Amino acid sequence: MITLQKLLEGVSYQYEGTLPELETPILTSDSRKVCPGAVFVAIPGVKVDGHSFIPAAVEAGAALIVASRPVETSVPLLLVEDAREAYALMAGNFYGNPAKQMKLVGVTGTNGKTSTTFIMKHVLEQLGEKVGLIGTVFNIIGDVEEEADNTTPDAMELHALFDRMVKAGCGWCVMEVSSHALDQHRVAGLTFHCAIFTNLTQDHLDYHGSMVEYRLAKQKLFDMADMGVFNFDDPFSAQMIKEAGTGRNVTFSAESDFADVTAKNVRLYADRIEYQAVSRGEINRVSVKMPGGFNVKNTLGVMAACLAMGISQRKVAEALRSCSGVKGRIEVVPTDTPYTVILDYAHTPDALTNIGCAIRDFATGRILVVYGCGGDRDRTKRPLMSRAVTAFASYFVLTSDNPRTEDPQQIIDDALAGLKSTRIPHAVIIDRTEAIEHALRKAGPGDIVLIAGKGHETYQILASGKIHYDEREIVRDLVAKINAEKAADTAPLPRKRGRKKKQPVEF
Repeated sequence: MITLQKLLEGVSYQYEGTLPELETPILTSDSRKVCPGAVFVAIPGVKVDGHSFIPAAVEAGAALIVASRPVETSVPLLLVEDAREAYALMAGNFYGNPAKQMKLVGVTGTNGKTSTTFIMKHVLEQLGEKVGLIGTVFNIIGDVEEEADNTTPDAMELHALFDRMVKAGCGWCVMEVSSHALDQHRVAGLTFHCAIFTNLTQDHLDYHGSMVEYRLAKQKLFDMADMGVFNFDDPFSAQMIKEAGTGRNVTFSAESDFADVTAKNVRLYADRIEYQAVSRGEINRVSVKMPGGFNVKNTLGVMAACLAMGISQRKVAEALRSCSGVKGRIEVVPTDTPYTVILDYAHTPDALTNIGCAIRDFATGRILVVYGCGGDRDRTKRPLMSRAVTAFASYFVLTSDNPRTEDPQQIIDDALAGLKSTRIPHAVIIDRTEAIEHALRKAGPGDIVLIAGKGHETYQILASGKIHYDEREIVRDLVAKINAEKAADTAPLPRKRGRKKKQPVEF
């Protein structure tokens, strides 16, 4: 229970008369969670407006309504200018602002957020710190890992996580901060000890509308941080640094000597990366058991952030030696095959380009790619994703990802627009499992099969809802099936009567 006066500390509001004496057991923006005595915040959403659920909240026993416009209601009504911001501030108050008892490190950008947070967590733990993590793959509180639903959770869920971290003894929290969360004020009221910008490429334009608005959403994190760390090689960084409200800024680069931390003599292997980290007055050899050129920048970003926070480069380099990969990020699936199967979360044009370049650096055979585009998301990036795949694939299969409520064929038609001039052999198979099987059957000794788009996810979202779909299991079962067929070495079975199975169309 918390008093209304305590709940509203730091919140600007309008209320006619004297605030009621009220202790509430719950604060929520979901009318389905309202119980007697609850405070309900009506948030104008992207698809639905919380104001329309005020009658339901009142009927369920809400004692106070917080809204951004006047409405007719039988219980006290408190008006705020921005309901989302007010909700986030109230959520912090509800839990006693536990985030103030930890050092927060926020990571934002289109790609690299998850890997960067996991790397940062590992480094801090190697230095003796207890660290919580909030992100796309997992939320980690102490020794407990929980699958995450959103990159940055709802404000009440977020502060509940902070509260649990403090109680578990965490002195640090490393978290991914999405552009949606920043735009929707889910992290309002927080102060970040350090904020890291990885990069900015096309994504989420269905929500933000333009790259300018997308960048401005990311920019907000650097008005909430004491110090900023920027990818010097990204063309948006110069403007980001210029507009940042941070007191100190540090840059990192894999290309330029003008950055504060630079990677030199980079060597890429199938199971690791090696380079020399060069900063002012110090050089350290870095070796990390994470393949892919983009992990040079991910680890450099962590190193730059640590330098900004007063941690020596030598200690970071030592900590990185024991850092391994992140689930769903250039993850090798164990298979009894002469070819290699890799899963990766790449679901944007830039991410596909990055993973393609990374694999090409160590591939000895062909690169076969299975990819699709998500439904109910930015349609303009679909042909760009196809073009990105054609830049490195020897053979590819276009299929479904998470179609959600969209027609899978329409999604594929959008993606096909980027393949009009390609001469690379490929197939189009809507069913994702059939597409994966097709690619596995095509693979030979030394080849790499990249299954892109889902990575860490263990589900697929269809129009009918979410179903279990773990590509590790899918690959394991398909490889066992294919290997059993080869071992049996039997003649083809007689053709059964009835409808002939439709074969994939190859181009």
